[in-house]
Amino acid sequence: MIQFRSVTKRYARSAPALDDVSFHVRKGEFVFLTGPSGAGKTSILKLIHMQGLPTEGEVRVSKYSSRKIRRREIPELRRRVGYVFQDFQLLEGLTAAENVAFALECTGTPRSRIEARVQRLLGQVGLAPRARSYPRELSGGEQQRVVIARALSTEPVVLLADEPTGNLDERATTGVFELFRRINAAGTTVVMATHDAELIRRNPGIRVLELEDGAVVYDSVSAGTGPGRST
Repeated sequence: MIQFRSVTKRYARSAPALDDVSFHVRKGEFVFLTGPSGAGKTSILKLIHMQGLPTEGEVRVSKYSSRKIRRREIPELRRRVGYVFQDFQLLEGLTAAENVAFALECTGTPRSRIEARVQRLLGQVGLAPRARSYPRELSGGEQQRVVIARALSTEPVVLLADEPTGNLDERATTGVFELFRRINAAGTTVVMATHDAELIRRNPGIRVLELEDGAVVYDSVSAGTGPGRST
């Protein structure tokens, strides 16, 4: 599903953000990316989303390769790869339903199908009763659920999450994380970057990739403590 093969990523003249990184995420797997700030977690997510290309090496996501992908194919890839941000990035002047509808409009969903899709998506994330609420009227956990609904609007096969619980209290963190677990259980591959050591500790069955200075320094699968070995 996702393969990094000897990937190095440099920005300008700084030290490499990623340095000779290799790993393989299987279809339907749930993976934590962890490590200190600046370790390379966000760079990995951006490369999976093809927001940039590696300086060296290859990234493969499903049938797409960073070495061969054409510019016109990148929107196709991104419709298959949802992205959840820490800082929500919701449109303040639109309701929860309108934020999700806007995402559907941007991907060319016929107007006749949008309302039913929005209702289904908000129901999926447990937010149907707040469909007409504006972001300022929603809690942090509720706003993050809108973001997740928006990310699911294209029915992605991979869902990326960059510190999705970083701005949430413990109760909201638990609720949002359980939502990611349900999404994963339905077959979607999930890759979540997180600083939350307690969240990782409470979920020992989830694979952990730990980064430091742009390198993978620990993989719970290769260490024999993960849910199964990748191939």
